[in-house]
Amino acid sequence: MAAVAQCVRGALRSRSPLLSFALRTSPRQLCVARQQKNTGQNLEEDQSQSQNEQKVEPSSAEKMVTEEKAKLEEQLKEVTDKYKRALADAENVRQRSQKLVEEAKLYGIQSFCKDLLEVADILEKATESVPKDEIKDENPHLKSLYEGLVMTEVQIQKVFKKHGLLRLNPVGAKFDPYEHEALFHAPMEGKEPGTIALVSKIGYKLHGRTLRPALVGVVKDA
Repeated sequence: MAAVAQCVRGALRSRSPLLSFALRTSPRQLCVARQQKNTGQNLEEDQSQSQNEQKVEPSSAEKMVTEEKAKLEEQLKEVTDKYKRALADAENVRQRSQKLVEEAKLYGIQSFCKDLLEVADILEKATESVPKDEIKDENPHLKSLYEGLVMTEVQIQKVFKKHGLLRLNPVGAKFDPYEHEALFHAPMEGKEPGTIALVSKIGYKLHGRTLRPALVGVVKDA
C-alpha cells in the first residue's frame, strides 16, 4: 500500500487531467504501468551501456593486435636483415677461400721455380761460353756437348712455359719498375731515354706476377 501511495503522489505532481482521472478509477493499475515504463527504460539503458562496452572492448583488442603485429613485423625485418648479412658474409668467405685455393694452385710452385731459375741461368751461361768457331765436325765431343746443352735449355723453357713461367728479356722496351731492376743509368747515342739498352740477367714472370725482375741498364738523357 505504501508503494501504491507513492506512485499516486508522483502521478498527482504531473498535474495531468487524464492521469487524475485514471487515479480515480484504478490507482493500482497506473502504478503498475509506471513501474513497467521505468523497468523498460532501465533495460534500454542497460542494453545501451552493454553495447557501448562491447564497442570499446573490440577497439582495445584491435589496438593490442595492431601493436603486436607491428612488433612481429619489426622482429621479422631484423631477422631478415641478419639472415641476408650472414649470407653475404658466408659468400665473401667462400669467394676469399676459393681465391686463396686458386692462388695456392698457381703460385704454390713459386719457391721451386726460383730454384730452377738458377739451373736455367747456368745452362744459358754454359751455352754462351762455348766459342762458336770451335763447334765443328773436327771437335765432335765439343759439338755434341754444346748441342746437348742447347737441347736441355730449350726443354727446360718448354717446362717453364707449361707451368706459366715466362722469360723477361726486355731489350729496347720501356723501363718498368715492377718488372725490371736498374743496375745503372747511362747516356747512349741513338737510344731513347728511359729505354733498356742492356740486360744483365733475364727476368721471369709466373702467371703474370713478377717472380724475378730482369737486371738491366737504362738509357738516360745526355
